[in-house]
Amino acid sequence: MRILLINQYYPPDTAATAHMAQEVAEVLAERHEVVVLAGRPSYDPAFHHPYYLTRVEANGCGARIRRVGSTAYPRHRMTRRVSNYLSYLSLAFPAAMAMRADLILSMTDPPVAGLLGASVARQRGIPFVYNIRDLYPDMALGGDIVGRGRLVDAWERMHRWALRQASRVIVLGEDMRERIAAKGIDPARIAVVRDGAALGEEVPSGAGQPAREAIRCGFPFVALHAGNLGFYGAWKTLVEAARILDGEGVGMIFVGGGAQREQVAAMAEGIAGVRLLPFRPQAEVPFVLAAGDVHIITVKRGLEGVVVPSKLYGILAAGRPVLAVTAGNSDVARIVTGARCGLVADPDDPASVAAAIRQLRADPERLGEMGRRAREKAREFERGAQLRRLRETVEEAGQQAGKFSCSEHS
Repeated sequence: MRILLINQYYPPDTAATAHMAQEVAEVLAERHEVVVLAGRPSYDPAFHHPYYLTRVEANGCGARIRRVGSTAYPRHRMTRRVSNYLSYLSLAFPAAMAMRADLILSMTDPPVAGLLGASVARQRGIPFVYNIRDLYPDMALGGDIVGRGRLVDAWERMHRWALRQASRVIVLGEDMRERIAAKGIDPARIAVVRDGAALGEEVPSGAGQPAREAIRCGFPFVALHAGNLGFYGAWKTLVEAARILDGEGVGMIFVGGGAQREQVAAMAEGIAGVRLLPFRPQAEVPFVLAAGDVHIITVKRGLEGVVVPSKLYGILAAGRPVLAVTAGNSDVARIVTGARCGLVADPDDPASVAAAIRQLRADPERLGEMGRRAREKAREFERGAQLRRLRETVEEAGQQAGKFSCSEHS
């Protein structure tokens, strides 16, 4: 098949979706002709592109990258980020209409990229596959980024229309699958494909490694949140739990940045057990993972299935226990409870978070067993297998439309 993959971000953009788009393009290109329709790099890119109307690149793994000349303002101001989105959409639509394709696969950067993919696929009479990584407008509403009104209601109606156009909808977890089904989409058309993580031969302990020790900040026990401090986390609950634990030798360490970092810092002022540290270089990620006695994953109540934190898989692969500060029906909580590789705490109750951390600290043997179970559970989510599952799902959509025959590639 000739597959058109629509996602604004692509390396040298540093967004997680940029790297995932690259991995998806590469696994599809093993069996198909793939073109990625991206914009000029604007998500904290490793390097910037000069202005152009359009540009074609090869990524060395079989896929071609077609870039349109969207604006590339730094993303940290919302008005400029919206400019990047709108300029990309306005240029990507005519480009997509003119490009040869048997199937369109859309991801969710920008948040309305699915509408673009569905519109082009419908007008051209070709299959559409929708890979949802963050569920909009649900995420914007739940994160208090926008308020409900006629514009958001119209967005929701258009999004449901795009979902109905999709031959397959690919989601990141069972809770997201349930949310999509609740919007009236046939569950048989919804496939769960997790991000997963690569499994190395060894799990580094990091003992004595400077990066690990710097993150631990001298605390005897560390509850670590490593990743984006975005709109979806129960940050107030975590900070208040740290206040309860203050003076008990427990460090609650936040490594990373994000839209809520300043608010977290303000809430934590005066709490000796809280530290906010910057992101570490990619080469030090194994030692970041090794630094936590337990890793915190948090999703605000009501956002389960809207956000599915994919950092879970790297934590499991590193053999670290998990404290899921989420509702009990979230995908993270289900995995942690089923594998017995951590604990679940109420995202609205700081005392339950503090109690869970005390339990874990008081029983090192239990903590070690949770880590071993985490590593074993990670084998179910090996990244290569998940990517191949995604490819199979795309191929099913192509087969259904008569665009692809498995026998041609057997």
